[in-house]
Amino acid sequence: MALSDVKCRNARPASKLVKLSDGGGLQLWVQTTGSRLWRLAYRFGGKQKLLALGSYPLISLAEAREARDTAKRLLLRGIDPAQERKSQKASAEDTFRSIAEDYVDKLKKEGRADRTITKVKWLLDFAYPTFGDKSVREIDPATILAALRSVEVRGRYESARRMRSTIGSVFRYAIATARADVDPTIALRGALVGPTVTPRAAVTDPKALGGLLRAINAFDGQPTTRAALKLMALLFPRPGELRAAGWDEFDFESSVWSIPEGRMKMRRPHRVPLSTQAVSVLTSLREISGGGSLLFPSVRSGSRPISDNTLNAALRRMGYGKEEATAHGFRATASTLLNECGKWHPDAVERQLAHIENNDVRRAYARAEHWEERVRMMQWWADYLDELESKNSLVVSIGGREASLLSIHPREGLVWKPTATVRQTTRRTSNLRKSH
Repeated sequence: MALSDVKCRNARPASKLVKLSDGGGLQLWVQTTGSRLWRLAYRFGGKQKLLALGSYPLISLAEAREARDTAKRLLLRGIDPAQERKSQKASAEDTFRSIAEDYVDKLKKEGRADRTITKVKWLLDFAYPTFGDKSVREIDPATILAALRSVEVRGRYESARRMRSTIGSVFRYAIATARADVDPTIALRGALVGPTVTPRAAVTDPKALGGLLRAINAFDGQPTTRAALKLMALLFPRPGELRAAGWDEFDFESSVWSIPEGRMKMRRPHRVPLSTQAVSVLTSLREISGGGSLLFPSVRSGSRPISDNTLNAALRRMGYGKEEATAHGFRATASTLLNECGKWHPDAVERQLAHIENNDVRRAYARAEHWEERVRMMQWWADYLDELESKNSLVVSIGGREASLLSIHPREGLVWKPTATVRQTTRRTSNLRKSH
């Protein structure tokens, strides 16, 4: 006798499994636990098989009958319903979107920075509308190029280039997990407009650097921001490495800053020797940073560091345009002047910058830390900056008191500081423009 909704609804568990038949192999199994499950019994290839169709009442009687009829039609065509379901499930798992999500999960497990994960997901979002729900085996170079062109036509050449690289990483992950056979992005090398690389602005003239250092010393904004700019000049890390620095990373007895691999671009721990000047800045900073775990806590939340733009905004406030100086530019400043002075081995400079050798063979042999040389180099660099800051500093009399020229503001004129212990006096002469 066929089932009815009333019979299904009133079915009660017993001491053992109860099977209620609806005909055509469709059964409602009432478990001893009270759950009610749809099952379809059928034969294929001379063997008795069973197909799960879901649970009642989530799957109604009508829906279960429809699923039974669909399975019967497959059997008439010589197709095993269970095998067809597995194929459909595998197909869903082999879409570009599902594999890309697996790839992102892999990056998270590897400890990649949150910023890196966000960037990867942002780039993948451009690809999903075009081929996100397609099987990776169905995606060809032309399909990928169409998605890349949609980004490129907006003039975002670098984003399109990075998007191609990210898509390629997903395909290579799919190949490694046996869900794809080829990486179609290889055929697209050279197909995109090459971006014009504009290096970050940096002050590399020693005289101009002295003026910048004097301007930093005279900065009248947040004292913590001034300290961050001083440390950028002294230690030349990547801005993000300094912004998020915690006090537990600093060993003042050994004068070493140990940056964990999770915050390093190349995912390798990095040590920075601290000069006496850097220790002095850090000691003063600790007294004003709020007593929390971060060197540079945000004014809005002590648990979060200052924003990406804080240091560059301070440079703009001092009158330096983005084409003149940037926070990241302190790295180019140090690299240029340390190499030009001829006192230090180039590998020691590169190691202090935490650069990775591009040549695989050379990288295999360039593993030395050059630590002792780097300790001497960082102290020499700090002393050199002190020399540049004080060099060519003019002393004049203002209101009967002596004042020294701290810097020449790029747009607003001269900035003076009293040499005696009196209140700072600032005079800006807008009609005077003088190279520093």
